[in-house]
Amino acid sequence: MAYYFSTKLKNLTFKDAIVRTTEALKSEGFGVLTDIDMKATLKNKLNVDFYNYKILGACNPSLAYNALQEEDKIGTMLPCNVIVQEKEKGIIEVTAVDPAASMQAVDNEKLISVAYTVSEKLKKVIQKIQDND
Repeated sequence: MAYYFSTKLKNLTFKDAIVRTTEALKSEGFGVLTDIDMKATLKNKLNVDFYNYKILGACNPSLAYNALQEEDKIGTMLPCNVIVQEKEKGIIEVTAVDPAASMQAVDNEKLISVAYTVSEKLKKVIQKIQDND
């Protein structure tokens, strides 16, 4: 089982890909709680050059609440990470974690049901991003 969903975009700037991704997340009820700029972080901490790479920590509050009601330690797997990266100039890849894959390790059927709901929403996010390209 793959642990992510992904799409590649062309003819879009990295900044525009971030905006498109954030808007697609919002359309499925997710907000972005964290925005980690790995390129800047690696430059600042290690003085190394890296390509454009952002980690967006996405959260759908009602689904997160449902998950926390079923499993109080599930916060270790929240929020759902979505990465936007540009390894090659002009080719942006957007990748979302598949929470259903990662939560298979938790022995809780009710939680797995919530995870599948989140997975379906994240698949829709990736599809929306792809459809706009």
